[in-house]
Amino acid sequence: MKLTNRHGTPVDPVPFLVVASFAFLVSFSYGPIYCMALGLSLQAGLVVSALAFSFGTGAAYHRLVRAARPELAGEIPADARLQRLFYAIVVTIALLALLSLPLLVP
Repeated sequence: MKLTNRHGTPVDPVPFLVVASFAFLVSFSYGPIYCMALGLSLQAGLVVSALAFSFGTGAAYHRLVRAARPELAGEIPADARLQRLFYAIVVTIALLALLSLPLLVP
């Protein structure tokens, strides 16, 4: 099955699959434990994790498949790549700090 954007142009499915897999990994690794630390049951934590996974997968599909514009693909300048990498590191550190919040609050 070929994935196509809203204009019918074929797009590469690999970035979408990687992001969807990462969303599954993070939501079901942290979600139930995080929810249980906040006082919810395991079942509620699994439901919240499934909702987070669904939202992440839907957002990835929209961004990486539906709204993709493969005709704009090309070499990105090194300074722009470095800036994106820096922002990705900052966001990742912030997310990890947020995910460890229940461990800090008694």
